[in-house]
This record gives sequence, structure tokens and C-alpha cells, in this order.
Amino acid sequence: MSSKHPDISQSDVFDVLSNPRRRFVLYYLREIDDTVELNELAKAIAAWENDTDESELTDQDRKRVYVSLYQTHIPKLTDVGLVEYDQDSGTVHLTDRTSVIDDYLTDSDSSIPWHYLYLGLSAVGALVFVLAWLEVGLFGAIPLLAVGGLLVASFLVLSVAHYVSTARQHIEMPPE
Repeated sequence: MSSKHPDISQSDVFDVLSNPRRRFVLYYLREIDDTVELNELAKAIAAWENDTDESELTDQDRKRVYVSLYQTHIPKLTDVGLVEYDQDSGTVHLTDRTSVIDDYLTDSDSSIPWHYLYLGLSAVGALVFVLAWLEVGLFGAIPLLAVGGLLVASFLVLSVAHYVSTARQHIEMPPE
């Protein structure tokens, strides 16, 4: 890790990620994938922290988060090179150095190896199709159209499961 980004140490990464508000900043900026105004960022984070809609926030809730971001968290993220803050326009955006933290933000235990499932289904489908085409054993009794239909239906089910799983990972509330 240190060879790719010598000035962002593992200790710095853990320090940055130790605070939920900084994790919220990184999550929000990654989801938006654009430059945002600090005020907009503060509203989104205040809404998450108060478990409410942005429209229901009080000025005090928003201001508390804004001041904290402005004085503490944005400077910290800027110091380690993960975000850039333009003081003149009051905007924040991620730098390309955020790839340093990708390994720390992904939950590898809960991710499903979809590529292996698609590969396995393809291999089994191809094997059954070839065995039916060559009329080997019991596979000879299965019409090729039925094998093709079953294979298409299997891919449809797998694709829907993949979609649902991916959609659940992109929830409104960022992971703490």
C-alpha cells in the first residue's frame, strides 16, 4: 500500500476512517461523484445523523454539522489528500487518491462472487446442452429447445438475484 501512495500511511487511513462524519463525507462524495457545495454536504450528513429528511432539519442541526465539517473534517481529509476544498466557491470534491481507502470501505465477507456464479451456470448449461445434443444417456430424451429455455430462465433468475443484491448495497443511509 505504501508503495502506491507513499504519503498516505495506513495509520492516516485508519485515523480518517475512525470518524463516522468523515466516512459520511467520503460516502456522499463517492455516491454523488461530482463537486458539491459544503452546505449541501452538511445538510445530507445532518439528515443522516438525525435520521430525518433534509427538509425537516433545523438550522441548528445543519449549522452544527457545517461548522464541524468546515473546521475539522474537511481540513483533515484535505491534509491526507482525499478531498480538495475550494474556499472561494465553498465546494468539495474527491481526489483520485481515494482508491487508497477502497479496500478499507468494502465488505469483502458479504460480497457474492457473481462472476463465479455466471461462469458456473455457463459451464453447466453448456455441458447439459452438449450432452442433450449428442443424446448421451438420459440427456438424449431432453429436447434442445427445453435445454435452451431452461438455460435462458436460469440466467434470468441469476441476473435478477444479482440486480436485487446490488440494489440493496446502494441504500440511502451510508454504512457507519
